[in-house]
Amino acid sequence: MKNRAGLIGIIITVVILIVVVIVSNISTGNLSFIEGAVGTIFVPIQNGIVFLKNKITGNEQENSDIASLQQENQSLKEENSKLQEQVRELEILKSENNTLKEYVNLKEQYSEYTTVPAYVIERSISNYEKVVVINAGTDDGVQANMPVISESGLVGYVISATNSTAKVQTIIDTASNVSANISNVQDSVILKGTLNNTETVRATYIPADSTILQGDQVVTSGLGGIYPKGILIGTVKSVVNTQNEADRYAEIEVATDFSRLETVLVITQN
Repeated sequence: MKNRAGLIGIIITVVILIVVVIVSNISTGNLSFIEGAVGTIFVPIQNGIVFLKNKITGNEQENSDIASLQQENQSLKEENSKLQEQVRELEILKSENNTLKEYVNLKEQYSEYTTVPAYVIERSISNYEKVVVINAGTDDGVQANMPVISESGLVGYVISATNSTAKVQTIIDTASNVSANISNVQDSVILKGTLNNTETVRATYIPADSTILQGDQVVTSGLGGIYPKGILIGTVKSVVNTQNEADRYAEIEVATDFSRLETVLVITQN
């Protein structure tokens, strides 16, 4: 662009020199007439050439400014990308740190058991099936019929395992049956999952002479051969009486939030 502006300047200079030579060879009498004619013809051309020169120079500056802005914008994009990557790395570290804390808390809480830590990698929570998949399998010592717990309480038990994963039937599954004890009930009751609820299970086979109160704690009874005794399941939410007293049942609010369940322990040895 600079070469083009220089060329225009040379052309203007040459034209001026030619006009000067012509005028110097013309008599004085005709000079005024010639000057007027030259002015009439040359001045608009000169103005146009100057305009083009300024336009080209202006475009050159404008293009330079655009290129500078584009380079600055690209630098800002790269800096923003680096910052986003750092934020993601910090979030990953924070998540891993929280997971480690949960593992430590679980280990301390259930130190009397031999356990394998794992986290949930898949959920299948529907009316027909309420299971989760964890990232621990037979290579880690996990086998079918092993109980699974969380920091809050009982989760369920392993129903199948591969080398690196295991499928866990949760206590809220309709196919689940858990033998449990309620604080003021001497005999054990049976807890079953219901179709439309992921927050409660139903306690049945409640002895007729037992008094059950809202807020009573519910724990595993140790019967049935899968769950060890004393693991928290939840608390009594309500008691539903029927015409036949033997058919009454209680709604038990489970301690584990299955919608947010992430970290678990598999009890490999009681």
